[in-house]
Amino acid sequence: MSSFDFVVCIMGPSAVGKTALALALADDLPCEIISVDSAMVYRGLDIGTAKPSVRELATVPHHLVDICDPSEVFSAGNFQRQALDLIDSILAKNKIPLLVGGTMLYFRALLQGLSDLPKANPDIRQQISAQAKQQGWQVLHQQLAIIDPESANKIHPNDPQRIQRALEVYQLTGQTLTQLNKNQRYNFPYKVLKLGMNLDRSILHQRVEQRFLQMLTQGLMEEVERLYQRQDLNSELPAIRAVGYRQVWQYLENKINYHTMIEKAVAATRQLVKRQLTWLRAEPDLYCLEASQTDLITEVQQQITTIIK
Repeated sequence: MSSFDFVVCIMGPSAVGKTALALALADDLPCEIISVDSAMVYRGLDIGTAKPSVRELATVPHHLVDICDPSEVFSAGNFQRQALDLIDSILAKNKIPLLVGGTMLYFRALLQGLSDLPKANPDIRQQISAQAKQQGWQVLHQQLAIIDPESANKIHPNDPQRIQRALEVYQLTGQTLTQLNKNQRYNFPYKVLKLGMNLDRSILHQRVEQRFLQMLTQGLMEEVERLYQRQDLNSELPAIRAVGYRQVWQYLENKINYHTMIEKAVAATRQLVKRQLTWLRAEPDLYCLEASQTDLITEVQQQITTIIK
């Protein structure tokens, strides 16, 4: 087999089967997996992120898994820089970089680039945080919707980190994130095969509920309890705001009961699935895969073969 000059991206919503497909491909092809998941980067977030098992992690080289403490913030910019370095390294070993996950912002940052944004300004951030404490992040999200409707549409009202950054950038530059992104110049240096996995929405919704209930039986409550006992973690950190973890944390704070916690976690995951599918529909040059088809592996292998030199 000749040397590789491309990457394969397996994108799709939560619970669609991305990890299983990636591991099956790695059985037959010389691959290393780069996780494209904003929660799997954190150590100690295992059950609730459906992180590959210890055996699976040992079977195929995985990257960008368990690289951060939950007290840290890992951004799309961090992902872009580290993923590019990893891709270069994997290709140098004559292997295929297999990027797998559902954090579509990370895929966008890697393949389309990030704007040359200003550095964080502590004073402005403090002002925005103070306003949020008085009025709530949803009010600030509404303000963002007036300033930059396109960014507000992409940022969830319960995502304070990204709301704060979008407002901060506007105050620092007088330009919106949308305007700055349109002015960027960036070319991803390799060929890309983008595979988008999908499944009937009703089946996905059933899987989401079944998977969360299974996570609870596997020890999700105990996993979040260990995080909750730490004095350096709080509900505003990106790791704790991850879907599932946020709702269990609220239960541990006695803000919601057990039944409501399950309802909210399942509903939040379904909302995430909806956003992921919206991103996928807008993704250019995407080869769509039906996750339930019996010859899925064969079809993907054929697609990979077409771009090998």
